[in-house]
Amino acid sequence: MEFTIPNLRHLRVFLEVSEQKSISKAAPRVFLSQPAITQALARLEEMLQTELFERRAEGMYPTESGEVWYNRVERCITYLLQGIREALRYGSGGSRNQSAQQMVSLLTTTQLRALVAVTEAQNFSIASRAVGVSQSSLHRAARELEQLLQVPLFEKTSTGISATKAAQALARATKLAFSELNQGYSEVSALQFREVGKIVVGSMPLARTSILPEAIIRFSESHPDIDISVVDAPYSDLLHHLRHGDLDFLIGALRFPPPVDDVIQEELLSPPLAVICRPGHPLMNTPNLTIDDLAQQSWVVPRKGTPTRKAFEALFEDRGMAIPDHLVETSSQILIRELLRGSNRLTLISTHQIEHELSFGLLSVLPMTLEHTRRAIGLTLRQNWQATPSQMNFLDLLRQQAEILRDL
Repeated sequence: MEFTIPNLRHLRVFLEVSEQKSISKAAPRVFLSQPAITQALARLEEMLQTELFERRAEGMYPTESGEVWYNRVERCITYLLQGIREALRYGSGGSRNQSAQQMVSLLTTTQLRALVAVTEAQNFSIASRAVGVSQSSLHRAARELEQLLQVPLFEKTSTGISATKAAQALARATKLAFSELNQGYSEVSALQFREVGKIVVGSMPLARTSILPEAIIRFSESHPDIDISVVDAPYSDLLHHLRHGDLDFLIGALRFPPPVDDVIQEELLSPPLAVICRPGHPLMNTPNLTIDDLAQQSWVVPRKGTPTRKAFEALFEDRGMAIPDHLVETSSQILIRELLRGSNRLTLISTHQIEHELSFGLLSVLPMTLEHTRRAIGLTLRQNWQATPSQMNFLDLLRQQAEILRDL
Protein backbone atom coordinates (compact mmCIF):
# COMPACT_ATOMS: atom_id res chain seq x y z
CA MET A 1 0.00 0.00 0.00
CA GLU A 2 1.37 3.42 -0.97
CA PHE A 3 1.74 5.85 1.89
CA THR A 4 -0.15 9.14 1.56
CA ILE A 5 1.63 12.20 2.95
CA PRO A 6 -0.37 13.35 5.99
CA ASN A 7 -1.88 16.74 6.64
CA LEU A 8 0.97 19.00 7.79
CA ARG A 9 -1.19 20.46 10.55
CA HIS A 10 -1.62 16.96 11.98
CA LEU A 11 2.14 16.54 11.97
CA ARG A 12 2.62 19.82 13.85
CA VAL A 13 -0.01 18.69 16.36
CA PHE A 14 1.86 15.42 16.84
CA LEU A 15 5.16 17.20 17.46
CA GLU A 16 3.62 19.60 19.96
CA VAL A 17 1.85 16.87 21.96
CA SER A 18 5.07 14.82 21.98
CA GLU A 19 7.00 17.77 23.40
CA GLN A 20 4.35 18.99 25.84
CA LYS A 21 3.27 15.48 26.93
CA SER A 22 -0.24 16.91 27.11
CA ILE A 23 -3.12 17.67 24.76
CA SER A 24 -4.33 20.55 26.92
CA LYS A 25 -0.89 22.18 26.92
CA ALA A 26 -0.48 21.65 23.18
CA ALA A 27 -3.89 23.12 22.30
CA PRO A 28 -3.07 26.86 22.69
CA ARG A 29 0.27 26.36 20.91
CA VAL A 30 -1.32 24.97 17.77
CA PHE A 31 -4.50 27.05 18.00
CA LEU A 32 -6.79 24.02 18.04
CA SER A 33 -9.33 22.69 20.48
CA GLN A 34 -8.57 19.57 22.48
CA PRO A 35 -11.16 17.49 20.56
CA ALA A 36 -9.60 18.64 17.28
CA ILE A 37 -6.16 17.55 18.51
CA THR A 38 -7.52 14.19 19.62
CA GLN A 39 -9.09 13.73 16.19
CA ALA A 40 -5.84 14.69 14.40
CA LEU A 41 -3.81 12.17 16.41
CA ALA A 42 -6.41 9.48 15.75
CA ARG A 43 -6.11 10.07 12.01
CA LEU A 44 -2.33 9.80 12.15
CA GLU A 45 -2.52 6.58 14.13
CA GLU A 46 -5.01 5.20 11.62
CA MET A 47 -2.69 6.05 8.74
CA LEU A 48 0.28 4.45 10.47
CA GLN A 49 -1.78 1.56 11.82
CA THR A 50 -0.25 1.84 15.27
CA GLU A 51 -0.52 3.74 18.54
CA LEU A 52 1.79 6.73 18.79
CA PHE A 53 1.18 7.57 22.46
CA GLU A 54 0.70 5.86 25.77
CA ARG A 55 -2.14 7.63 27.53
CA ARG A 56 -1.14 7.84 31.19
CA ALA A 57 -2.61 9.72 34.11
CA GLU A 58 0.42 12.00 34.16
CA GLY A 59 0.36 12.73 30.44
CA MET A 60 0.91 11.55 26.86
CA TYR A 61 4.15 9.68 26.21
CA PRO A 62 5.32 8.52 22.79
CA THR A 63 5.41 4.77 22.20
CA GLU A 64 8.38 3.18 20.41
CA SER A 65 6.56 3.86 17.14
CA GLY A 66 5.89 7.40 18.33
CA GLU A 67 9.60 8.00 18.97
CA VAL A 68 10.50 6.74 15.50
CA TRP A 69 7.79 8.87 13.89
CA TYR A 70 8.83 11.93 15.91
CA ASN A 71 12.37 11.69 14.53
CA ARG A 72 11.15 11.60 10.94
CA VAL A 73 8.55 14.34 11.37
CA GLU A 74 11.13 16.58 13.00
CA ARG A 75 13.52 16.00 10.10
CA CYS A 76 10.67 16.70 7.67
CA ILE A 77 9.89 20.07 9.28
CA THR A 78 13.61 20.93 9.38
CA TYR A 79 13.84 20.42 5.61
CA LEU A 80 10.78 22.61 5.04
CA LEU A 81 12.24 25.37 7.22
CA GLN A 82 15.48 25.24 5.24
CA GLY A 83 13.52 25.37 1.99
CA ILE A 84 11.49 28.38 3.09
CA ARG A 85 14.59 30.27 4.22
CA GLU A 86 16.33 29.55 0.93
CA ALA A 87 13.25 30.56 -1.08
CA LEU A 88 12.96 33.84 0.86
CA ARG A 89 16.53 34.73 -0.06
CA TYR A 90 15.40 34.91 -3.68
CA GLY A 91 12.68 37.42 -2.79
CA SER A 92 12.69 41.16 -3.29
CA GLY A 93 14.30 41.75 0.07
CA GLY A 94 11.26 43.61 1.40
CA SER A 95 10.12 43.34 4.99
CA ARG A 96 8.68 40.04 6.10
CA ASN A 97 5.69 39.98 8.38
CA GLN A 98 6.28 36.36 9.28
CA SER A 99 9.30 34.25 10.14
CA ALA A 100 10.11 30.96 8.43
CA GLN A 101 8.85 29.21 11.57
CA GLN A 102 5.51 30.97 11.28
CA MET A 103 5.31 30.29 7.55
CA VAL A 104 5.92 26.56 7.93
CA SER A 105 2.99 26.40 10.33
CA LEU A 106 0.75 27.80 7.57
CA LEU A 107 1.87 25.50 4.76
CA THR A 108 -0.44 22.76 3.56
CA THR A 109 0.36 19.42 2.00
CA THR A 110 -1.80 20.37 -1.00
CA GLN A 111 0.23 23.52 -1.63
CA LEU A 112 3.52 21.66 -1.47
CA ARG A 113 2.36 18.83 -3.71
CA ALA A 114 1.22 21.43 -6.23
CA LEU A 115 4.58 23.20 -6.03
CA VAL A 116 6.54 20.01 -6.69
CA ALA A 117 4.27 18.90 -9.53
CA VAL A 118 4.35 22.22 -11.39
CA THR A 119 8.08 22.72 -10.80
CA GLU A 120 8.85 19.32 -12.31
CA ALA A 121 6.36 19.50 -15.19
CA GLN A 122 6.83 23.21 -15.99
CA ASN A 123 3.20 23.05 -17.06
CA PHE A 124 -0.02 23.32 -15.05
CA SER A 125 -1.96 20.96 -17.31
CA ILE A 126 0.60 18.16 -17.09
CA ALA A 127 1.03 18.74 -13.36
CA SER A 128 -2.70 18.56 -12.71
CA ARG A 129 -2.86 15.13 -14.34
CA ALA A 130 0.17 13.97 -12.36
CA VAL A 131 -1.38 14.80 -8.98
CA GLY A 132 -4.96 14.08 -9.95
CA VAL A 133 -6.50 17.51 -9.27
CA SER A 134 -8.02 20.15 -11.51
CA GLN A 135 -5.89 22.88 -13.04
CA SER A 136 -7.90 25.50 -11.17
CA SER A 137 -7.13 23.80 -7.84
CA LEU A 138 -3.46 23.63 -8.77
CA HIS A 139 -3.40 27.31 -9.76
CA ARG A 140 -5.10 28.26 -6.51
CA ALA A 141 -2.67 26.25 -4.37
CA ALA A 142 0.34 27.73 -6.18
CA ARG A 143 -0.94 31.30 -5.85
CA GLU A 144 -1.73 30.80 -2.15
CA LEU A 145 1.85 29.66 -1.64
CA GLU A 146 3.21 32.69 -3.49
CA GLN A 147 1.09 34.99 -1.33
CA LEU A 148 2.29 33.30 1.83
CA LEU A 149 5.97 33.58 0.89
CA GLN A 150 5.64 36.92 -0.91
CA VAL A 151 8.05 35.50 -3.47
CA PRO A 152 7.34 34.75 -7.18
CA LEU A 153 7.41 31.00 -7.79
CA PHE A 154 6.47 30.72 -11.48
CA GLU A 155 7.15 32.91 -14.49
CA LYS A 156 5.48 32.86 -17.89
CA THR A 157 7.68 31.99 -20.86
CA SER A 158 7.09 31.65 -24.57
CA THR A 159 6.64 27.89 -24.14
CA GLY A 160 4.61 27.92 -20.92
CA ILE A 161 5.96 28.57 -17.44
CA SER A 162 9.24 28.15 -15.63
CA ALA A 163 9.92 27.69 -11.94
CA THR A 164 11.92 30.45 -10.27
CA LYS A 165 14.95 29.65 -8.14
CA ALA A 166 12.78 30.14 -5.07
CA ALA A 167 10.32 27.52 -6.33
CA GLN A 168 13.14 25.10 -7.16
CA ALA A 169 14.67 25.49 -3.70
CA LEU A 170 11.40 24.90 -1.87
CA ALA A 171 10.39 22.04 -4.18
CA ARG A 172 13.67 20.24 -3.51
CA ALA A 173 13.26 20.73 0.25
CA THR A 174 9.68 19.46 0.00
CA LYS A 175 10.71 16.27 -1.78
CA LEU A 176 13.37 15.61 0.86
CA ALA A 177 10.81 16.33 3.60
CA PHE A 178 8.26 13.95 2.11
CA SER A 179 10.99 11.33 1.70
CA GLU A 180 11.56 11.49 5.46
CA LEU A 181 7.87 10.75 6.07
CA ASN A 182 7.95 7.80 3.70
CA GLN A 183 10.97 6.44 5.52
CA GLY A 184 9.22 7.00 8.84
CA TYR A 185 6.22 5.03 7.63
CA SER A 186 8.50 2.15 6.64
CA GLU A 187 10.21 2.19 10.04
CA VAL A 188 6.95 2.31 12.00
CA SER A 189 5.51 -0.49 9.87
CA ALA A 190 8.59 -2.64 10.50
CA LEU A 191 8.03 -2.28 14.25
CA GLN A 192 4.59 -3.83 13.71
CA PHE A 193 6.20 -6.70 11.74
CA ARG A 194 4.84 -5.23 8.50
CA GLU A 195 7.58 -4.60 5.97
CA VAL A 196 6.53 -1.99 3.43
CA GLY A 197 8.21 0.47 1.15
CA LYS A 198 10.72 0.55 -1.65
CA ILE A 199 14.46 1.01 -1.95
CA VAL A 200 15.38 3.12 -4.99
CA VAL A 201 18.96 2.75 -6.19
CA GLY A 202 20.74 4.82 -8.82
CA SER A 203 23.04 2.41 -10.66
CA MET A 204 26.05 3.00 -12.86
CA PRO A 205 27.70 0.41 -15.12
CA LEU A 206 30.64 -0.54 -12.91
CA ALA A 207 28.32 -1.92 -10.23
CA ARG A 208 25.45 -3.13 -12.40
CA THR A 209 26.87 -6.53 -13.28
CA SER A 210 29.03 -7.32 -10.27
CA ILE A 211 28.01 -5.92 -6.88
CA LEU A 212 24.34 -5.09 -7.30
CA PRO A 213 22.75 -8.34 -8.59
CA GLU A 214 23.97 -10.57 -5.77
CA ALA A 215 23.06 -8.00 -3.11
CA ILE A 216 19.53 -7.72 -4.52
CA ILE A 217 19.11 -11.51 -4.53
CA ARG A 218 20.24 -11.85 -0.93
CA PHE A 219 18.21 -8.86 0.27
CA SER A 220 15.03 -10.12 -1.40
CA GLU A 221 15.39 -13.45 0.35
CA SER A 222 15.32 -11.80 3.79
CA HIS A 223 13.00 -8.87 2.92
CA PRO A 224 10.52 -10.24 0.35
CA ASP A 225 7.94 -7.50 0.94
CA ILE A 226 10.26 -4.57 0.18
CA ASP A 227 10.44 -3.61 -3.49
CA ILE A 228 13.70 -2.58 -5.11
CA SER A 229 13.81 -0.14 -8.00
CA VAL A 230 17.07 0.25 -9.92
CA VAL A 231 17.38 3.42 -12.00
CA ASP A 232 19.93 3.47 -14.83
CA ALA A 233 20.83 6.92 -16.12
CA PRO A 234 23.81 9.22 -16.76
CA TYR A 235 25.64 10.25 -13.60
CA SER A 236 24.49 13.87 -13.75
CA ASP A 237 20.83 12.78 -13.82
CA LEU A 238 21.32 10.29 -11.01
CA LEU A 239 23.06 12.89 -8.86
CA HIS A 240 20.21 15.36 -9.43
CA HIS A 241 17.59 12.82 -8.37
CA LEU A 242 19.64 11.74 -5.37
CA ARG A 243 19.88 15.32 -4.12
CA HIS A 244 16.12 15.76 -4.60
CA GLY A 245 15.20 12.66 -2.64
CA ASP A 246 14.02 10.57 -5.62
CA LEU A 247 16.86 8.07 -5.07
CA ASP A 248 18.07 6.61 -1.79
CA PHE A 249 21.69 6.28 -2.88
CA LEU A 250 23.92 5.72 -5.92
CA ILE A 251 26.31 2.87 -6.59
CA GLY A 252 29.00 2.95 -9.24
CA ALA A 253 32.08 4.92 -10.21
CA LEU A 254 32.95 7.66 -7.74
CA ARG A 255 33.94 11.20 -8.72
CA PHE A 256 36.96 12.97 -7.25
CA PRO A 257 36.50 15.46 -5.88
CA PRO A 258 32.78 14.98 -5.18
CA PRO A 259 30.85 17.29 -7.54
CA VAL A 260 28.76 18.90 -4.77
CA ASP A 261 29.24 19.42 -1.06
CA ASP A 262 25.97 17.83 0.12
CA VAL A 263 26.89 14.25 -0.81
CA ILE A 264 29.41 11.83 0.68
CA GLN A 265 31.19 8.97 -1.06
CA GLU A 266 32.25 5.58 0.28
CA GLU A 267 34.71 3.50 -1.74
CA LEU A 268 33.90 -0.21 -1.96
CA LEU A 269 36.56 -1.49 -4.36
CA SER A 270 38.98 -0.14 -6.93
CA PRO A 271 39.62 -2.52 -9.84
CA PRO A 272 41.88 -1.57 -12.74
CA LEU A 273 40.45 -1.17 -16.22
CA ALA A 274 41.40 -3.62 -18.95
CA VAL A 275 41.58 -3.52 -22.74
CA ILE A 276 38.90 -5.85 -24.11
CA CYS A 277 38.57 -7.34 -27.58
CA ARG A 278 37.03 -10.28 -29.40
CA PRO A 279 38.63 -13.74 -29.11
CA GLY A 280 41.20 -14.14 -31.88
CA HIS A 281 41.89 -10.41 -32.19
CA PRO A 282 45.23 -9.83 -33.98
CA LEU A 283 46.69 -8.09 -30.91
CA MET A 284 46.15 -11.20 -28.79
CA ASN A 285 49.28 -12.70 -30.38
CA THR A 286 51.35 -9.52 -30.26
CA PRO A 287 54.23 -9.85 -27.77
CA ASN A 288 55.02 -6.94 -25.43
CA LEU A 289 52.01 -4.82 -26.30
CA THR A 290 52.52 -1.06 -26.06
CA ILE A 291 50.32 2.02 -26.10
CA ASP A 292 51.57 2.60 -29.66
CA ASP A 293 49.89 -0.65 -30.65
CA LEU A 294 46.63 0.49 -29.06
CA ALA A 295 46.79 3.88 -30.77
CA GLN A 296 46.49 2.21 -34.19
CA GLN A 297 43.17 0.57 -33.32
CA SER A 298 39.53 1.60 -33.57
CA TRP A 299 37.70 1.87 -30.24
CA VAL A 300 34.31 1.80 -28.57
CA VAL A 301 34.28 4.33 -25.70
CA PRO A 302 31.84 5.93 -23.26
CA ARG A 303 30.76 9.53 -23.75
CA LYS A 304 33.00 12.46 -22.86
CA GLY A 305 33.18 13.49 -19.21
CA THR A 306 32.80 9.99 -17.79
CA PRO A 307 35.69 8.63 -15.68
CA THR A 308 36.37 5.74 -18.07
CA ARG A 309 36.51 8.12 -21.04
CA LYS A 310 39.00 10.27 -19.13
CA ALA A 311 41.10 7.18 -18.39
CA PHE A 312 41.00 6.21 -22.08
CA GLU A 313 42.13 9.65 -23.23
CA ALA A 314 44.84 9.76 -20.54
CA LEU A 315 46.38 6.55 -21.95
CA PHE A 316 47.48 8.56 -24.97
CA GLU A 317 47.61 12.18 -23.80
CA ASP A 318 49.95 11.34 -20.90
CA ARG A 319 52.44 10.14 -23.51
CA GLY A 320 51.96 13.14 -25.78
CA MET A 321 50.07 11.03 -28.31
CA ALA A 322 46.95 11.85 -30.29
CA ILE A 323 43.74 10.19 -29.24
CA PRO A 324 42.74 7.49 -31.78
CA ASP A 325 40.22 8.38 -34.49
CA HIS A 326 37.15 6.42 -35.57
CA LEU A 327 35.57 6.23 -32.12
CA VAL A 328 32.11 4.86 -31.44
CA GLU A 329 30.57 6.41 -28.30
CA THR A 330 28.02 4.42 -26.31
CA SER A 331 27.14 3.51 -22.73
CA SER A 332 25.26 0.36 -23.78
CA GLN A 333 27.11 -2.72 -22.62
CA ILE A 334 25.14 -4.88 -25.06
CA LEU A 335 26.13 -2.68 -27.99
CA ILE A 336 29.76 -2.64 -26.83
CA ARG A 337 29.80 -6.44 -26.68
CA GLU A 338 28.33 -6.87 -30.16
CA LEU A 339 30.61 -4.26 -31.74
CA LEU A 340 33.65 -5.98 -30.29
CA ARG A 341 32.48 -9.45 -31.31
CA GLY A 342 31.87 -8.35 -34.90
CA SER A 343 35.01 -6.30 -35.49
CA ASN A 344 38.57 -5.62 -34.36
CA ARG A 345 37.53 -2.69 -32.18
CA LEU A 346 38.76 -2.43 -28.60
CA THR A 347 37.23 -1.02 -25.46
CA LEU A 348 38.45 -0.01 -22.01
CA ILE A 349 36.33 -1.46 -19.23
CA SER A 350 36.50 -3.19 -15.85
CA THR A 351 36.52 -6.98 -16.10
CA HIS A 352 33.88 -7.00 -13.31
CA GLN A 353 31.43 -5.56 -15.83
CA ILE A 354 31.92 -8.33 -18.37
CA GLU A 355 32.65 -11.35 -16.19
CA HIS A 356 29.90 -13.38 -17.89
CA GLU A 357 31.16 -12.54 -21.39
CA LEU A 358 34.68 -13.53 -20.33
CA SER A 359 33.57 -16.77 -18.67
CA PHE A 360 31.65 -17.84 -21.80
CA GLY A 361 34.51 -16.90 -24.09
CA LEU A 362 32.56 -14.16 -25.85
CA LEU A 363 35.24 -11.54 -25.16
CA SER A 364 38.92 -11.58 -24.23
CA VAL A 365 41.34 -9.43 -22.22
CA LEU A 366 44.45 -8.16 -23.97
CA PRO A 367 47.62 -9.12 -22.04
CA MET A 368 48.44 -5.61 -20.90
CA THR A 369 48.59 -4.34 -17.31
CA LEU A 370 46.93 -0.98 -16.64
CA GLU A 371 47.29 -0.57 -12.88
CA HIS A 372 47.28 3.21 -13.20
CA THR A 373 43.69 3.09 -14.48
CA ARG A 374 42.19 1.82 -11.22
CA ARG A 375 38.64 3.11 -10.79
CA ALA A 376 37.01 3.67 -7.42
CA ILE A 377 33.57 2.04 -7.23
CA GLY A 378 31.38 2.85 -4.28
CA LEU A 379 28.34 4.47 -2.74
CA THR A 380 27.20 8.07 -3.04
CA LEU A 381 24.82 9.24 -0.30
CA ARG A 382 23.17 12.49 0.73
CA GLN A 383 25.27 13.97 3.49
CA ASN A 384 22.57 14.03 6.16
CA TRP A 385 20.62 11.00 4.93
CA GLN A 386 19.40 8.69 7.69
CA ALA A 387 18.89 5.15 6.43
CA THR A 388 16.08 2.96 7.70
CA PRO A 389 17.10 -0.44 9.14
CA SER A 390 16.13 -2.20 5.89
CA GLN A 391 18.08 0.33 3.81
CA MET A 392 21.07 -0.15 6.10
CA ASN A 393 20.79 -3.91 5.66
CA PHE A 394 20.86 -3.51 1.89
CA LEU A 395 23.92 -1.26 2.11
CA ASP A 396 25.68 -3.85 4.27
CA LEU A 397 24.99 -6.53 1.66
CA LEU A 398 26.52 -4.30 -1.02
CA ARG A 399 29.60 -3.84 1.17
CA GLN A 400 29.86 -7.60 1.74
CA GLN A 401 29.60 -8.34 -1.97
CA ALA A 402 32.30 -5.75 -2.71
CA GLU A 403 34.55 -7.39 -0.13
CA ILE A 404 34.06 -10.77 -1.85
CA LEU A 405 35.05 -9.24 -5.19
CA ARG A 406 38.13 -7.61 -3.65
CA ASP A 407 39.31 -11.01 -2.45
CA LEU A 408 38.93 -12.72 -5.83
